[in-house]
Amino acid sequence: MIFLGKEEIEKLVDPDEIMDQIEEAYRIFGADAYYMPPRPVIEHENKTLIYMPCFTEDVIGTKMLTIFPENAKLGLPSLDGLVILNDRTTGAPLAIMDGQAVTAWRTGAVGGVGIRHLSRKDARTVGIVGAGAQGFHQAVYACAARNIETVYIWNHSDRDLTDFMARLKKTIADPAVEVVQCKTVEELVKASDIICTATPSEEPVLPNDRELLEGKCIIAIGSYTPQMREIPDVIWDLVDNVYIELPYACEESGDLSQPLAEGRFTMDRVVLMDKFLASGADEDEIAKKTTYFKSVGMGLFDVCVAQKLLEKAKER
Repeated sequence: MIFLGKEEIEKLVDPDEIMDQIEEAYRIFGADAYYMPPRPVIEHENKTLIYMPCFTEDVIGTKMLTIFPENAKLGLPSLDGLVILNDRTTGAPLAIMDGQAVTAWRTGAVGGVGIRHLSRKDARTVGIVGAGAQGFHQAVYACAARNIETVYIWNHSDRDLTDFMARLKKTIADPAVEVVQCKTVEELVKASDIICTATPSEEPVLPNDRELLEGKCIIAIGSYTPQMREIPDVIWDLVDNVYIELPYACEESGDLSQPLAEGRFTMDRVVLMDKFLASGADEDEIAKKTTYFKSVGMGLFDVCVAQKLLEKAKER
């Protein structure tokens, strides 16, 4: 059995390869070549446990995830857990991996794939709302998906982002990329071609301003419960469709379930990413408008990314 900790995973990750693996996961999803039961989510006293099993034709993967927002007060990440891979035929364990690292790199890659296909090819700026682990990796993948020149950061709290920004600049492959902290979210939105939200907010974090949001590519990954919201109502006046991974997202995320319940948008405007990627749609034409991708994640992503990491670990 192979054990992969955070540092080992970081050495194995190639952002372009992991984004390709996410696209392979979409292909598997579209071909129905997997079994992924609904994931149990247990919440108690602002603490969340998530159990995410998934079978593919090659391997069995399970992610056990904890989300403890109060960890921020302790100077600890809010998200942690394990990913376990088992042999598809015998059930024998093949690998145990740091779930925090797998989640961060695969979630970043999901956002990166959204940017690959829904943003303008000439996009040069990205704004990251939320300076946590997820925001960090969204920035890294945005720079891998597009020729980004400036990354703008805004965080709701007043904590010092000096270390965060230094680590980000060091991790981004291109040393010429600038990392700039914004004083307001309005400043970030105005300056950014692409906007990534990565917060656990229960109120929209982007301004409800049509003029500011028009023509942007919005990648929302933070809202993972029905109570959470990151995206304002004006988005439904700007976009033709919302792109998501699986129908369950419309129940799980408040960014979708709440406006659905209020009648602000209807299910005929929901486009599954696997179908979109297989459709041959004119992405350049779509990217000229405001685009909106909402992710809640799924176990299939974790299995495919973990399988790739295991293959690379064996090669080394």
